[in-house]
Amino acid sequence: MITVSNLSIQFDKKPLFSGVNVKFTPGNCYGVIGANGAGKSTFLKMLSGQLDSTSGVIQLGSGERLAVLQQDHFEFDEYTVLETVIMGHKELYSVRNEKDALYLKEDFNEADGTKAAYLEEQFAEMDGWNAENDAAQLLSGLGIKEHLHEALMSTLSGKEKVKVLLAQALFGNPDNLLLDEPTNDLDLETVLWLENYLSNFENTVIVVSHDRHFLDNVCTDILDIDHGKIEVYAGNYTFWYESSQLAARQKTQQNKKAEEKKKELEEFIRRFSANVAKAKQTTSRKKMIEKLNIEDIQASTRRYPGIIFQQERPAGNIVLEIEGLSYKIDGEYLFKDVTFNVEKDEKIILHSKDNRAMTILFEILQDRIQPESGSFKWGQTITPAYLPMDNSEYFEKEVTLMDWIAPYSEDSLESTLRGHLGKMLFSGDEVYKKCTVLSGGEKVRCIIAKMMLTKANTLILDHPTNHLDMESIQAFNNNLKIFPGQVLMASHDHEFINTVTNRIIEFGPKGQIDKLMKFEDYLTDESLKEKRTMLY
Repeated sequence: MITVSNLSIQFDKKPLFSGVNVKFTPGNCYGVIGANGAGKSTFLKMLSGQLDSTSGVIQLGSGERLAVLQQDHFEFDEYTVLETVIMGHKELYSVRNEKDALYLKEDFNEADGTKAAYLEEQFAEMDGWNAENDAAQLLSGLGIKEHLHEALMSTLSGKEKVKVLLAQALFGNPDNLLLDEPTNDLDLETVLWLENYLSNFENTVIVVSHDRHFLDNVCTDILDIDHGKIEVYAGNYTFWYESSQLAARQKTQQNKKAEEKKKELEEFIRRFSANVAKAKQTTSRKKMIEKLNIEDIQASTRRYPGIIFQQERPAGNIVLEIEGLSYKIDGEYLFKDVTFNVEKDEKIILHSKDNRAMTILFEILQDRIQPESGSFKWGQTITPAYLPMDNSEYFEKEVTLMDWIAPYSEDSLESTLRGHLGKMLFSGDEVYKKCTVLSGGEKVRCIIAKMMLTKANTLILDHPTNHLDMESIQAFNNNLKIFPGQVLMASHDHEFINTVTNRIIEFGPKGQIDKLMKFEDYLTDESLKEKRTMLY
């Protein structure tokens, strides 16, 4: 349990948030949300003691342990993988090292024997004798193969380090667990494993994440940081989002009677609770249903970009034909003989264990890279628009946003250009910002604005949610669901994939799988697991 009383923090005399009073209790998972810069990571650092507050008190329950997902991927490079995980339980690790040092003493005496006996008792109470086995099980669950357990952290890839540091945070069943963007760089199968793990975790979890599907599956409560305040709402992210949207609509309905509004809210909670009861992940969600209250529903002050893709003309019968595309890196096939046709109205998720595969396939389709072999052909009626994962080439010139967007607009009037940028939340003097100083999220919003102006009927999206905040992701997702054209997409955003796509193509160096089904079902389908393994 963590109790926060009258917490405040300010930087350069400007308060980030103040007067925060909240209690985090065992058995609950709190998802921390807020716009970029609202203070989500700052709040977690204050809870963990890495950052001092300006005022207020943070208290842990008596004798409780707090674990944090470490962000420095190089901190443990000199240690083995297994040792790094065990270091997550600092007291156990310290006791183990102290008793081992005693046994190595050449002049081991009676006092040392007494101290060693005491340490052995402590070690046993903390289940130290099972530490290596427990650590190994966590690593295996997160996809770290056994032959890597004794390897040095310095020899691991960045994505492997992320999994080890996650295992470190989970190790030893901490009383309080703080996770800042735990799904970053995780493959979708590992995210599913983590969802299951946290849904059955009986202690306190506080998590910052932009992954809405993840928040929906693990969270019992949402902690919203907005306008210098922190409010806690019962329910997961979808409940918070949909209820806040409903409350905002009701706020504008001046003629609607209070009793009618209350009935509408009650009906919303009833429908939401029925859907939650049918969900696969029920442990945390049952707790959530018990706490839902119409009094908690308030309108959000969030601003959402106006993402609206409109096609100038619909596609004809031929969209895209791909025949035998192959590509090698350092003499080894990244993918081989990829063959499929894109049909009208299809929205396809392209998936591979190596993220480079989708990016290179998209670059081939844009004539930016030549394949090893094979061919592709776009239909005559097709106008594609591309959102690349690496967009740096578009922002090399030191021009203002107004000058940047102008070449893509048919109308160069200032009011028109301001309108285009305003949809992407650039207002006032922000339109004169130099594009070289934009944040990652701002750059993606600019590319989206550019794509919208092309009125393309086929969108190619390479990890479109990277760098975007929750509001932009939600707006993007909402429009793609109703976009009448075709979509080819690579993404790690589970909710984005599930709600937008209707076809899955997974490909690798040894073949491909092509299925018309929901992506979540595809990942968990036992009959497909062996076939998927054989692709690589």
